[in-house]
This record gives sequence, C-alpha cells and structure tokens, in this order.
Amino acid sequence: MFRRAQPRSSAHPLLHQRSGNFRVTVTVSVPGESSGETKRGVVPPSGNAAFPRNARLLRHADFERVYKLGRRHFSASMTVFYWPRPAADKATQPVEAKARAVKSPAASGLRIGFTVSRALGGAVQRNRMKRRLREAVRLTRPRAGASADVVINPKKSLLTVDFTAVVNEVNRAFVVIEEKLGPRSRKPEAGSRFS
Repeated sequence: MFRRAQPRSSAHPLLHQRSGNFRVTVTVSVPGESSGETKRGVVPPSGNAAFPRNARLLRHADFERVYKLGRRHFSASMTVFYWPRPAADKATQPVEAKARAVKSPAASGLRIGFTVSRALGGAVQRNRMKRRLREAVRLTRPRAGASADVVINPKKSLLTVDFTAVVNEVNRAFVVIEEKLGPRSRKPEAGSRFS
C-alpha cells in the first residue's frame, strides 16, 4: 500500500540517489591551471610546440652522466643540471658505440628529463610538479641550439609558485645553457691580455 518515494526529477544534478545511499560528484579546478582544457583536463599540444620523444632524456645512464659530469644552474624553484653532448663523428666511432647510437639516436638540440624526489611529497604532488615542468618545457624549449642533456629537479616551492613564474624560470635556464654551451661570439685576439 505504501509506495517507496520516487526520486524527484528536480533533484540537484550532482546528487544521485541509489537505494538510500547518496553519491556526490565533485569537480575540482586548481587555481593557476589553464581553463581552456579538454574533457580529460589535458591541453592538446599545438603543432609548433610539442615535446617529442627524441627530445626527452629517458635512460638511467643518461641521467647519471648529467649528474656526474654536468654543470648546475640554480633558480628559486628548481635546479637544472646540464651536460654538453659531444659531437660524435660516425666514421671514428667504435662498432659498439654505433650500435648504441642506433638504439637511442642523439637528437640535435636539448634532451630534457625530470627527476622529482619522494622527499618532495606524495605521488599526487610529484606528478603535478612533473606536469607543470613538462608544460613549461613544451612552451619554452628552443628548437635549435646547443646539443646538451638537461635534467630538471624541482624544489617544493614549485607547487605554490604561479605557472608563469615556472615558465620564466625554465626559459631563463635554457637561455643560460645556450650562453654557457653555445659557440663563443667573440674570440680574443692574438697578443691581447686575454689570450
């Protein structure tokens, strides 16, 4: 005789009733993130600003080489390690080195990798740092220039700083790397006090 109450159609669209239990759907937006995002929260790369696989540092040995042999650039929210890749002459390379070169072709320009320590936070915070850095690199990566391997280590402050500041810091790091590793624009003359 008594019927169970049917859910009204005018109920709030985010609340769904299931056999007495309520399920709440919440959508969260993070301040400082772009608003022109697609359905899954990822902005598709435009044609001229991509971060292709051959521009990434992927192998453990490459990361170790940059840490051991490279130089450092410090900024407020990251430390950037960089190492100039030597220009390899294919004719003088040993057979083993040629085989390795086929496996991982050396891209001209910068190859960039990221390392985020567990000391910086949980997986969610670390992944957010990597996403922000990847996007900043995608937007500012120079297309040509010095051939170098770069490893970016963020600091905890990367989570709280504005994204435009992150982009500016990454861009500044690339400019410093280009200045340090690029060809010298002025060579000292013979007989000058600088030679």
